[in-house]
Amino acid sequence: MRAHLERVGRFDPARRRARMRAAFDPAAFRLIEEEGHFLGCVAVVDHPCHREIHSFYLEPRAQGRGLGRVVLDAILAERPGRPVRLEVLKESPAARFYERAGFHLTGEAEYDLLYEWPGRHPA
Repeated sequence: MRAHLERVGRFDPARRRARMRAAFDPAAFRLIEEEGHFLGCVAVVDHPCHREIHSFYLEPRAQGRGLGRVVLDAILAERPGRPVRLEVLKESPAARFYERAGFHLTGEAEYDLLYEWPGRHPA
């Protein structure tokens, strides 16, 4: 994440720590492991009308192998009828990842793109 924040002139270690502390809820965070090795984390927060994904990080060595998609698909399958929202730093390659997974751009903030996955409803 640091490289992407530096690219847009937004990396500030103190600000980053403060944001992570503010968003940290041990019940929402999940560790991502493969064969006993810690490779990342993701937070999933349930709200009354939607779910929110944030802090989805994978070690660089784990990226590009499909692991992120496996984790994302598992999260989406937990409550398939509920929309899922997230924010992506502008110009981040993560935007393409979420678009391929069916997320739609719903808005923009100063530094972030806002996405939503509409959910799947039974036929």
